[in-house]
Amino acid sequence: MNKNEFVAAVAEASNLSKADAANAVEAMVSVITSELKNGGDIRIVGFGNFSVSKRAATTGRNPQTGAEVKIPARSVPKFTAGKGLKDSVN
Repeated sequence: MNKNEFVAAVAEASNLSKADAANAVEAMVSVITSELKNGGDIRIVGFGNFSVSKRAATTGRNPQTGAEVKIPARSVPKFTAGKGLKDSVN
């Protein structure tokens, strides 16, 4: 499912227009992004947790040349599924 299909599904499920559903989806993504950017986390009971994880610097290899490449440390977004989501999938 891509973003347009997701917006259409939200519009249908919530009896909103597609424009209103698109605004709601954009707002949700914006709030999650800004909270993670500020180092916070978001917990949605029954769905899951969005958080930021630190990844240490490592040394990798270029697969074509075999030369070592330094990979810098970075922060990466992380999603952990909640029990309700896990149970509904299984």
